Amino acid sequence: MTKKESLLLMAKRVGNTVIKMAGDGKSLYTPFMAAASTAVSQRIASVDFVLDLRDARIPLSSECELLRRLSTSSSSRRLVVLNKVDLAGRSKVKEWTRYFERESFPTFGVNAHNKDNIQEFLGFLQSQVRALKKSEPERHTITMMLVGIPNVGKSALANSLHHIGRISAAEKGKLKHAVVSPIPGETKSICSLKVASHPSIYILDTPGILPPQLNDVEACAKLALTGALRDNLAGEKALAQYFLSVLNLNHEYQKWEKLCIHELPVSGNNDKTTTPEVITDHTQDSVVLSVRRSLFEVNSSFRGNLQEEEELLRLIKAEFDVLKKALKLPAGSEDIEHKVAVKLLNLFRTGRLGHYILDSIPVNIEDV
Repeated sequence: MTKKESLLLMAKRVGNTVIKMAGDGKSLYTPFMAAASTAVSQRIASVDFVLDLRDARIPLSSECELLRRLSTSSSSRRLVVLNKVDLAGRSKVKEWTRYFERESFPTFGVNAHNKDNIQEFLGFLQSQVRALKKSEPERHTITMMLVGIPNVGKSALANSLHHIGRISAAEKGKLKHAVVSPIPGETKSICSLKVASHPSIYILDTPGILPPQLNDVEACAKLALTGALRDNLAGEKALAQYFLSVLNLNHEYQKWEKLCIHELPVSGNNDKTTTPEVITDHTQDSVVLSVRRSLFEVNSSFRGNLQEEEELLRLIKAEFDVLKKALKLPAGSEDIEHKVAVKLLNLFRTGRLGHYILDSIPVNIEDV
């Protein structure tokens, strides 16, 4: 079994659990989501641009299936927007940008929380509008609809564009904001936000939409790992094991070798005679560095064959054991492995354990 097959096996474990827990899809594709799908379908033909928002870590798996179905019937211009590039790595995102542009989709990689990047993105959108106005000069108002799966960052991006755009346009008035939440499915209605003037550009922020049925097992695993689906569908421990298999098989941990040479910073009092303060906040730098070093040491000393499922699981178990100490969890804590999993997922999802793109560029394009 190859490394790719080993990773696929771990993904299938998670994906099959998600599909089983989702049942007939009603727990995910709620009546509210069905209504949102209808609303988007009805309005998409009347907008000038569709911003196809995806997670840069899973550029294919995060495509909104509804948008794929509507693309053949809609005359709106489709722009692919890869959000969360700070979690994926910009060099890899550039390869995906080239892929989508070869597929005739203008593409831009963005970090919704980076002011300078948002300014660049707004400039990109305005350049698309200028190209449109050359052929249709009578247009004075442009509408763009953000469409994507849950928790891909639509509302955060809409708010950032609105904030930057209003400042650039020097407009007065109280800023409106779309609701932003780390919990999938928090946006409940279509919200219009102005992002530019001369011409006026409005962004329509829409609720996250999933297909009525989830059938792609591997895509389900990736959606769950990146937070597009609720963690309780697969379980935090299973998701953390899947992440560790990704880490172990792509050698991201090798970048942390220098941590074994240098002493880690001690938080709290600098007096060496004082016992260091015990930190339980896993966002603290000293804890993050300790996690990285622990994972590097376990991986580097492991001599098993990771292409064998049993050996991969044995390594993951060893990693869970050292993470209990690295995350400074009290010995004997109740459900300690669940706590390790929750903290580890947070570190992965906030980019503190490296940059990852879980999808592969289709071979026929990559080899050109």
